[in-house]
Amino acid sequence: MRIASFNINGIKARLPRLKEWLAETRPAVACLQEIKTQDEGFPAAEFEDIGYHAIWHGQKSFNGVAILTDGEATEDHSKGLPGDPEDEQSRFIECDFHGVHVVNLYLPNGNPQPGPKFDYKLAWMDRLRTRLKELLAAEIPTVVVGDFNVIPYDRDVWSVRAMANDALMQPESRDAYARLLNDGWTDALGTLNPRGGVWTYWDYQAGAWQRDHGFRIDHMLLSPECADRLVAAGVDKEHRGREKASDHAPVWVELRD
Repeated sequence: MRIASFNINGIKARLPRLKEWLAETRPAVACLQEIKTQDEGFPAAEFEDIGYHAIWHGQKSFNGVAILTDGEATEDHSKGLPGDPEDEQSRFIECDFHGVHVVNLYLPNGNPQPGPKFDYKLAWMDRLRTRLKELLAAEIPTVVVGDFNVIPYDRDVWSVRAMANDALMQPESRDAYARLLNDGWTDALGTLNPRGGVWTYWDYQAGAWQRDHGFRIDHMLLSPECADRLVAAGVDKEHRGREKASDHAPVWVELRD
């Protein structure tokens, strides 16, 4: 089973590129972030036409997440990260598909830091850890994917100096991510690429793509039940270089049935 993640940076603006990627790679599950549309504006029919069922959690102009499943609908799903009933941002959705629990998230960016946005990021990560601990305790085969907006290690960025003051690389962000891993999750891309140098994001500015000035913030975490089934993980880097592409490249993990 191939489970993929793609920060699409506006589903309407990138729809041709998204459908192109789906046709070429055909993941069983495709998790999308930053769909940037309200629920009623989500183009579900576009995916039904090519054999994908969709669930989504939208928000006007910002954020928003969706999960596409190939051929069959999800068995069950829920929207929103528990722990703060006043949080109205659409950043979290989860479902069950063919015996695997799939969590799709768009973690807050946190810039500028310090400040309320960075505080919100860290609080969100605490809530995420609580939810993921529940899934670990239930011993459910689980894959957690998405844009985590965390650069875990120096080897995951083209220039440590250039990103030193960014919320993505602050010690507090890295520590919160490390605590997730220490609970028992396996970072699929990081595990298979221990030397680093694998990017998932290149900014639109300053020729970042052309100069390969990127970093890794799109992650795939596996519960122990899924880590034992890990076959491969990678980045569809070539799709970042296409016309009107997202500033992220799709990432994917492959599990044995």
